[in-house]
Amino acid sequence: MILILLLSALAAASLVFALALGAALRRRPAAPSLEGIVLSAVTSFFDALGIGCFAPTTAYFKFRRIVPDELIPATMISGYALAAATEGFVFITAVQVDPLLLGLSIAASVAGAVLGVSIGARLPITPIRLAMGLGLLIAAATLALSNLGLMPHGGAATTLPLLPFALVVTVSFLLGVLMNLGVGNFAPTLILISLLGMDPRAAFPIMMGSAALLMVTSGARIVSARPLNLSLVLGMALGGVPAVLIAAFIVRSLPLEQLRWGVVAVVTYAGAAMLHAAAIGRSAAIAAARPG
Repeated sequence: MILILLLSALAAASLVFALALGAALRRRPAAPSLEGIVLSAVTSFFDALGIGCFAPTTAYFKFRRIVPDELIPATMISGYALAAATEGFVFITAVQVDPLLLGLSIAASVAGAVLGVSIGARLPITPIRLAMGLGLLIAAATLALSNLGLMPHGGAATTLPLLPFALVVTVSFLLGVLMNLGVGNFAPTLILISLLGMDPRAAFPIMMGSAALLMVTSGARIVSARPLNLSLVLGMALGGVPAVLIAAFIVRSLPLEQLRWGVVAVVTYAGAAMLHAAAIGRSAAIAAARPG
């Protein structure tokens, strides 16, 4: 029943987004951008493996200067919305996880993102990135030691006892709040699930489902109101869906031991990227504080 409700909500939100994008294209006809198709095919493939697509896409947009800085988040959300919805459908239906844990975690993440709009604006982003970056690197090292047999490691569980169950739901809410600051939920969810003894695959429907609902809902509002490059958005939408399907098959077929090492690589990358972003933010703040 919970899975049916989740999939129905995702289907309805995806339909609303598709209709909104179609209406925007009727007002401003545009052909899909080949650059958008290729970019989305590459980034969406790695996104479906848990690496995330926002950081590399932001870097690419800044390097190519094809999107104004103020429209980068809106372009990514609307361009990747259908790929995110595909990830949600695939992983919710294909990966076994406790439906109650899945439903509550997704609901908590969405609630955190919605309620956290005003909270997020008041939070200091640089210390948060610094703390999460260090925490992710420590967690990656811990999981690596577990994979080498030097520390006890988790198993292949698909559910959790009450206290760890509540921890996952609570952390999902907090990560939803932090999404308003551009802090992704993929790597923290992966490491938390793994360290609590669950199959790392169980993290995918949780993190993909919440991201999918948020992006198609927000994307519908964005394409209706923002002056986006619709050619680029359409290209990203067309390139992302097949890439997600290919990557999802790989994730489903990977042996558990290889997947655990994949989690270490993903989390290490995410931690390093977050520390890099914190360093850039600190440098910018220092430069801004200097007298002219």
